[in-house]
Amino acid sequence: MANGVLIIDKPSGWTSMDICAKLRGILREKRVGHGGTLDPMATGVLPVFAGRATRAVEFAVEGEKEYLAALRLGVITNTQDTTGQVEETRPVHVDRAALEGALEHFRGEIAQIPPMYSAIKIQGKKLYQLARAGQEVERTPRRVTIHSLEVQEKAPAGFPEGENLWYLRVTCSKGTYVRTLCHDIGAALGCGGCMAALRRTRVGDYGLERAVTLEQLQAAEDPAGLLLPVDSCFFGHDAVELEGRALRQARNGAPFPCPSSVPDGIYRFYGPGGEFLLLGRCVKGTGTTIKSFFEV
Repeated sequence: MANGVLIIDKPSGWTSMDICAKLRGILREKRVGHGGTLDPMATGVLPVFAGRATRAVEFAVEGEKEYLAALRLGVITNTQDTTGQVEETRPVHVDRAALEGALEHFRGEIAQIPPMYSAIKIQGKKLYQLARAGQEVERTPRRVTIHSLEVQEKAPAGFPEGENLWYLRVTCSKGTYVRTLCHDIGAALGCGGCMAALRRTRVGDYGLERAVTLEQLQAAEDPAGLLLPVDSCFFGHDAVELEGRALRQARNGAPFPCPSSVPDGIYRFYGPGGEFLLLGRCVKGTGTTIKSFFEV
């Protein structure tokens, strides 16, 4: 039985669900889910959770994300990236200073209107289904946070190069559409723009340095041996060991006494043998379970 986390370096042309389907076969595990959808054209970090670890997907989705993106100025498409149909082309007269000036307005908390070509549901239908049927509906702006937004000096490996292409490093909150960010930056500059490439370099604490390709996974003698432990999702929280009555109560899902030396906060809780039990919260000496991860 496979239990743990795989950080996949997703190739272009695959959906996030394609990756999960492939891993179900490789790992021989039906319970497989991913943390944070990547569009088919995008590459990079896709955390995939197997077995009992699927209970941690919701925490990965909440994590901060980092991307490298190629912004193509002068081109507006219906999908806000270069996979879509070109709706308009405009002349471009933008230098580094003008671009830097525009980026200033996109740092911090901003409002984004979700693109029509997205999986968001309105009245039971996904937006991309409506878009493919030729419909456009009103979308409510969403508040997202752009923690950092910087121009890169050169094209990242594998990115397209050419005239009117600029390269950005973006660190952002969940729910951010980088292609919408590219579209909006182009609009602010007056020439229009779209996303020409996207590579995710980090989700939460998981970066490319821990990622494996599908080829590496398929070539491995023991693919399950590449799984990271599920508690790797929570290394930002201190570890606490439980024993005796506290251990029994925690395993039963009941409130349990925290060790007297533990201040209020969120912790990783373990059994005496090092088994990761749960993510929990201590308040005034009493612990409660946020999410359990031990096999029952």
